[in-house]
Amino acid sequence: MMKWPTLEDALQAASALAGVTYRTPLQESGYINDLIGCRVFFKLENLQRSGSFKLRGAYNRIRHLTPEELTRGVVAASAGNHAQGVALAAGLVGTTAVIVTPEGASLNKIEATRSYGAEVRQVGESFDDAVAEAQRIADQTGRVLIHAFDDPMVVAGQGTIGLEIMDERATVDMLVVPIGGGGLISGIAMAAKAQNPRVKIVGVQASGADAMLQSRQVGRVQPRSMVRTIADGIAVKRPGDLTFAMIQHYVDDIVTVDEHDISRAILIFLERSKLLVEGAGAVGLAALLAGKIQTGSQTVATVVSGGNIDVTLLNRIIEKGLVEEGRQLHLRTTIPDRPGQLSRLLERVAELKANVDRVNHERWDPTIAPQDVSVDLILETRDVSHRQEIIASLEADGYQVNLEMHSAINHRTKNFDN
Repeated sequence: MMKWPTLEDALQAASALAGVTYRTPLQESGYINDLIGCRVFFKLENLQRSGSFKLRGAYNRIRHLTPEELTRGVVAASAGNHAQGVALAAGLVGTTAVIVTPEGASLNKIEATRSYGAEVRQVGESFDDAVAEAQRIADQTGRVLIHAFDDPMVVAGQGTIGLEIMDERATVDMLVVPIGGGGLISGIAMAAKAQNPRVKIVGVQASGADAMLQSRQVGRVQPRSMVRTIADGIAVKRPGDLTFAMIQHYVDDIVTVDEHDISRAILIFLERSKLLVEGAGAVGLAALLAGKIQTGSQTVATVVSGGNIDVTLLNRIIEKGLVEEGRQLHLRTTIPDRPGQLSRLLERVAELKANVDRVNHERWDPTIAPQDVSVDLILETRDVSHRQEIIASLEADGYQVNLEMHSAINHRTKNFDN
């Protein structure tokens, strides 16, 4: 069993990171406080160098390498954020880095990693496949493997976030932290509870990547056969042995959130706080909004772990979120194939105070009569009640309204999305 990092390790890491990492803001939002019913502070690691907290642990680990190890270089596996952290840290200390990412890793994260000077290799379908390849490279070349989470000095580096939170707001009652492999929450929990044993630590996982929760329930590390979530930064099949042991000791509870919860949180961050947040960074807010954590009147801090979200994914999340919030309506209807019928439909939509975002006029739909055409509309609406008013009014006018056309219109008008 690896030696657990201590408060002293985190304090030494904080000293070493001074001037290397930012002391990120601890920010609250009156709007979000009203939604949740208590004071919530967000530790904005999405504003950290490289776009996530990962530089803290990566730099703290690499700074401990011997001169001979620095000559051989480092290798790491990552879905993206650890890759950037290791690549940047390696450049700062003057060594080389090879990064292995899964084949489906975010393109913007891969390009950012290369921009820091690292060699990137894409292998396998998951983070765990990338780990196996990184270990093979380490064994074959002598490069030092910098694990994303299961390393005492990586954990100690992440613990500096806990130090900063407790230094700025020592009276916080609860810390809500994302969990993938467990390095972030392990370090934060260790550092925070060393200063205030009464602070409650709650971890959050995506329901499609809940290996740490399952491991906790059976009392041993329990890998998942597959993971599936938009929160790629926490999509880990197998938790760390070190981090699992520390979580069992320090963490009070673990909850999960689904993809809808995560998407909603990303959209609220973007629209209400003007913050670009990736899925892993949004799970804390997602859990609070979904009522998965009972806060009462406590003061809560949650870690926004990163902001490196793929733009195409963000576009889909925004569009889906607008539909769910009642601010966009996707519908299909049928009209007679005669001059003026499409104009009449659009005029009726305008009377109902909806703005037409996209329209598709299709004569060759085999499911409709030869004398008709199908029309797909995407409309901007005010809210859910406005959506319902439009649907009811069109149906009262004799239009048959079908709402099951989202994927079809997106497929046909994909040029709008690229």
